[in-house]
Amino acid sequence: MRKLKLKYKGKVLEGIEVGTTLLEVSKLVKDDYKYPIVGAKIGSYITDLNTKVTKNEKVEFYDLSSTIGNRIYSRSLEFLTTYASKKVLGSDTDVMINYSLENGIYCEIVGKKINSISINKIEEEMKNLVKEKLPFTSIIVDRVEAINYLKRHGQKDKGYILKYLTDDTISVYQLENGYDYFYGSLVHDTSVLKKFELKYNKNNSFILLYPTASSPNRIKKYIEHPLTNNTYKNFTEWGRRVGVTTVPQLNEIISQGQGEAVVRLFEAHYNEEISEVIEEVCKKRDKIKMILLAGPSSSGKTTTSKKLGLYLRDKGIRFKKVSLDDYFVDRIHAPKDENGNYDYSDIDALDVRLFQKQLLQMLDGQKVLMPNYDFVLGKKIYNKNYIKLEEGDMLVIEGIHTLNEKLTSVVPRENKFKIFQCPLVNLKLDNHNRLHTTDVRKLRRIVRDNTYRGTSAEETLAMWPNVDKEAEKNIYPYQDDADAIINSSLGYELNVLRIYAEPLLYGIDVNSNEYPEAKRLLRLLRNFLTISSEVVPRDSILREFIGGSIFRD
Repeated sequence: MRKLKLKYKGKVLEGIEVGTTLLEVSKLVKDDYKYPIVGAKIGSYITDLNTKVTKNEKVEFYDLSSTIGNRIYSRSLEFLTTYASKKVLGSDTDVMINYSLENGIYCEIVGKKINSISINKIEEEMKNLVKEKLPFTSIIVDRVEAINYLKRHGQKDKGYILKYLTDDTISVYQLENGYDYFYGSLVHDTSVLKKFELKYNKNNSFILLYPTASSPNRIKKYIEHPLTNNTYKNFTEWGRRVGVTTVPQLNEIISQGQGEAVVRLFEAHYNEEISEVIEEVCKKRDKIKMILLAGPSSSGKTTTSKKLGLYLRDKGIRFKKVSLDDYFVDRIHAPKDENGNYDYSDIDALDVRLFQKQLLQMLDGQKVLMPNYDFVLGKKIYNKNYIKLEEGDMLVIEGIHTLNEKLTSVVPRENKFKIFQCPLVNLKLDNHNRLHTTDVRKLRRIVRDNTYRGTSAEETLAMWPNVDKEAEKNIYPYQDDADAIINSSLGYELNVLRIYAEPLLYGIDVNSNEYPEAKRLLRLLRNFLTISSEVVPRDSILREFIGGSIFRD
């Protein structure tokens, strides 16, 4: 039998027989990984470990500590959960895989009332399936046959989403006698899925907990974030009221020529959120001296801060805006990350002492000479830019550290109104495939960076891990100290962003390290019918990324 040579991490694995699975190959290199290998890349394509090698190729592997490996694990666990639930509760029930919460996923049971005992039984069945070491088998099937099969077996939602694809065949995964369609690879068998927990929740729901990429060897304690969770819940309930909770529902409306109506619907909801926040501010007007706004990259903070200003003016409240970006320390004093690069996301990259000094001066009514940070020179400069707060004026401060009490500790907490902003996506591709918030932010940034900074999609994808790391370190840990959350998710936005993002993603070379992620995002975007940007209002958050915003500086 012909022997193959596989390139792996700068060396060559020789003597590999044609038809050897990637699982067998992974055993040769398992000592290079601290955690279990759950997936692989062969050539330029991410795949499962059951895939067989048939030619000389370059291979890579992913364990639980990688973002790709962690997604493969969580996706497989979701299939195991839905399958076990049907075995325990009956085939007429289903599990709605809704959205991420902390280190878990919020899920709902539909078709039957459940309690903690029900969840314990499902968890026990999942553990039994893990012990049986059952394979997840990928099968290529005719798309129309798959649609009909899924509809016959109570998965009409999945049949509807496949309606909008044009492929003649698709790949589905089989677990015993259960079939499902997923937007990515799964692990090779159930024995890999040893670490998980089901936490019973009220309202016929539960939390599926699993190890994260940052903590791959254990399941971290689940932390309830009441304000964030409630925002997700309210947005989901609103989506159900207006009939838009899944991408097929959205596509159906668009296909009937009602794309502009959907745009206005989501824009109205976002504007209403800002209005409600301002009402809360007005209730405490006698105490609040400043509004602090923070959120992860590409959450739309620029537009929101400008709209907050407009709504404040409408209420007769004057304000001055301050950006933390002007308070960076001189570059020679900036902290560095583990790779020796300047880390401007660290709070120590800010001149906190100067900021606090000037903050107190402003609140005291003094005329303050404000700094402007010159990123070319790498230092603060002063251009006769003064701020003086008059009686009754309010400060609006935007920046990634504004939720961190350390930054504004010189001002009593009761004088501050903190806002956490993030696109908390409630839209699902179908009942078992959720839309990730990070994917929406990533696509927003790909388009924005290209539009305003001349940065390629490849460069944006390469820097994204650091963007996520920044949010995990400096923003999410402080979300519970927020007084309000503004959900900047616009359900229609990927229908518009597809027009802008697809050409940029197609421009990434097949040999690039970012090609697999580009391909995944392209596959995601295919599910969305397009909406012309012409119907997007000029004051929309989306304009911050595609251009044409009336708020652009």
